[in-house]
Amino acid sequence: MAGMTSSIKRFVRSKRLWRGVRLLVVLWLVSVVALVVAILIFSGSDQAQTADVIVVLGAGLERNDRPGPALIRRSARGAALWRDGKAPMIICSGGYGLNRSRSEADACAELLRAEGVPDSVIILEDRSRSTEENALYTRETMQANGWQTAVIVSDGYHLLRAHWIFNNAGITNYTSPAETPSAINLISSTAREVVAFHWLAFKTVFNIPVTYVPVL
Repeated sequence: MAGMTSSIKRFVRSKRLWRGVRLLVVLWLVSVVALVVAILIFSGSDQAQTADVIVVLGAGLERNDRPGPALIRRSARGAALWRDGKAPMIICSGGYGLNRSRSEADACAELLRAEGVPDSVIILEDRSRSTEENALYTRETMQANGWQTAVIVSDGYHLLRAHWIFNNAGITNYTSPAETPSAINLISSTAREVVAFHWLAFKTVFNIPVTYVPVL
């Protein structure tokens, strides 16, 4: 009789455990869907307004060290904002990727010059390897120049996370999305952002310092 009672108790505990696990999975799935919706909504919102500086966030270069499609989109948007008078200066933010002999910032500057932006307007920040480092090193440049506000330019799917990180770094920022990429690119990049947000949340909870993860 005692053995049967013990078995029943184990069964009840096991059932409660699995019920709790299923609830956690459902809550996680709901949070992921909500995050995707937030990313997509934010990606379509252009908040650009007059600021001290425009910051173009870097993107990976091609194998020949030439700018890739993402950096071309972002640089074009940065140049357009400058022509519209949103800010007098542009910071190209992006360091050296794996096996690259050229920084993303240098490639960005080349694209800006092709858009008619003079060298005197462009500042290179070529140390950063992640969005967090984009914010930290950009803050150093802004503080050195007495700047407080920035228009952040990147692909739309990246802007919610960039906005949060730059805010956390103490930079008042307004986001402006580059031209929307292809649907396939948007889907894969949004999925990557979801993973990046999970990593960001993990780092925040466990107070992990700034890190560089090549795929994020």
